[in-house]
Amino acid sequence: MSILLKKLLAHKLAIVLVIAVAARMVVFIAFPSIFNFVETGAIHGSEAYDSYATNLLQTGIYGRDAGVPDGLIPPLYSYVLAGVYGLFGRGALQIAVFHTLLDVISIILLYQTGRRLFPKGDWVGALGGLFYALYPYLIFQNLTLIDTPFFMVLLHAFVLLMVLLRERNLLDKSAWLLAGLGGLVLGLSLLTRAILPPLAVLIAIWFLFRLNLKQTILRLFPVALIGGLVVAPWIIRNYQVYGVFVAVSLNSGENFYQGNSQYTIPYFRAGYDVQWVPPQTLKTDDPRSPEANAERFEWGMDYLRMHPEQIPDLIMVKFLVHWSIDIAPRLNPVEGEVPRLDYHGNVLPETDGQGGLELGGLPPGDPVGAYSQPLFDQIGRWVHRFYWGGLLVLGLIGAVVSLRQWRMVSLLWFVQISMTLAYIFFHPSTRYRVPSDPLLFLLSAYALVWLWQYYRMRRLNTSSDTGQRA
Repeated sequence: MSILLKKLLAHKLAIVLVIAVAARMVVFIAFPSIFNFVETGAIHGSEAYDSYATNLLQTGIYGRDAGVPDGLIPPLYSYVLAGVYGLFGRGALQIAVFHTLLDVISIILLYQTGRRLFPKGDWVGALGGLFYALYPYLIFQNLTLIDTPFFMVLLHAFVLLMVLLRERNLLDKSAWLLAGLGGLVLGLSLLTRAILPPLAVLIAIWFLFRLNLKQTILRLFPVALIGGLVVAPWIIRNYQVYGVFVAVSLNSGENFYQGNSQYTIPYFRAGYDVQWVPPQTLKTDDPRSPEANAERFEWGMDYLRMHPEQIPDLIMVKFLVHWSIDIAPRLNPVEGEVPRLDYHGNVLPETDGQGGLELGGLPPGDPVGAYSQPLFDQIGRWVHRFYWGGLLVLGLIGAVVSLRQWRMVSLLWFVQISMTLAYIFFHPSTRYRVPSDPLLFLLSAYALVWLWQYYRMRRLNTSSDTGQRA
């Protein structure tokens, strides 16, 4: 039996990957009413990506409206999704299989990162991968039509490439290749979710923990240069569409306003997502234009300039939402017989009997309504609290007991710091944080490995003392 166990443990990563695939397929098959968007007509995740991908196939033009080019959201996932649709057809099973493959790749990348950052790294990487494989929230989210699993591959690939690049003592062909691949992945990530620049800056600091300034610049300048070159064609395309500079997309203003307005603190404290905040009236006639994006951003800046005394509270509220052990948002609008929407199609705010915020009037059939059902709102939330909350506590323990390896593992701290800063600047939610959760799970895994080693050492010492007394 012990020989069989040793043989199985020699293939830890393969076992984790099988578990990951099995868990996702079981969940997908068990809940067809949630994931089968072709039959139900309700897309969980983001309907926008489906529209862009479908329009790309039909017209060859990237736009929310067929045949009308725009740059409202980052484009790369929509292009990849169009490729999946074109090759295999539009369907929930195709999305589930594709996203499961992406999760498998991310787990492999996570395992390799853990192997290189920690003592007993193969166990740390395997346990971190197992925590990723069985993470209930990620299993559900990555089976929906959303860019998260695609972005996670890019995030984990970038982190691993930077680890490998920093390990190179010489600027040989391998180092230049790693720098080139790192730049390519960085650029692709910007075209998916443009939030990695803060991490790139912190990674430069992490390089200085091992290398001098010249060595760091020589390795990371090509990364930045190639990353910029990857994004450049899209910037040129956007200039041709709008006649002004648009870096990646036109959703930054809306996200900034939602995270920095008079509604942000009360909505978050009430448990709702700030996507439901009432909009203001635009001065421009085109709500999808660069001018509208700039105007929304200015709304957020106006709020911060006019209410500087609220900024500390705003930061703290968003920080707590980002790191909450509960799923954020805690509450979602519920369906009503007569939807109460404003002329923009947004749910109107209401209050409950005690004067607290209570959003209702969600249009019947809206996918968000499913999250108020007992399966998600009660059972799912408690499962998440125990799973994510337990791993968060272990991760904090792992951060403490790994301090001796701080020159290596501080990379994981920087990932969490950069993600926290990015979403405190805009607005947080659980679905925005989860791409970096598996990297925290490496610290959770190290805590278990360290505790096991500590237990074995104490046991050996006890046995030795007993033998001496005998």
